[in-house]
Amino acid sequence: MTSRSIASLLVLFLVFACVMASAQTVKKTAVTPTSPASGDEMFKTYCASCHGTDGKGSGPAAAALTKPPANLTELSKHNGGKFPELKIYGAIKGDSNTPAHGSKDMPVWGSVFQSLSHGDQGQVQLRISNLTKYIESIQVK
Repeated sequence: MTSRSIASLLVLFLVFACVMASAQTVKKTAVTPTSPASGDEMFKTYCASCHGTDGKGSGPAAAALTKPPANLTELSKHNGGKFPELKIYGAIKGDSNTPAHGSKDMPVWGSVFQSLSHGDQGQVQLRISNLTKYIESIQVK
């Protein structure tokens, strides 16, 4: 077997593993939705597979992505010391024009939260707001 074939098989395996991990997350969500009040719980359920539980971009699915996930702990650092709240809120909701999110490498969680909340816009906003606040809380000082 050539090294190219082995590399192709490895990539296929990683993609399959990510799809299975996503399916498990969707399955878990369908049975026991996360609390809209817990940014921490939502982050671990929806974001950690790519961004890592520490938010630094080293989640188990990160290797399979074409563009590495952002280190979410340094958003303030790269924004003049101010957390870019509206930008992060928009990225989570799906309104953002961020290149990684524009190509849909990152799922648009707004539509997922819409489904979880059965169309309750207040609950969708609460979910996105609390997830945004959690990401703000993990910023390096």
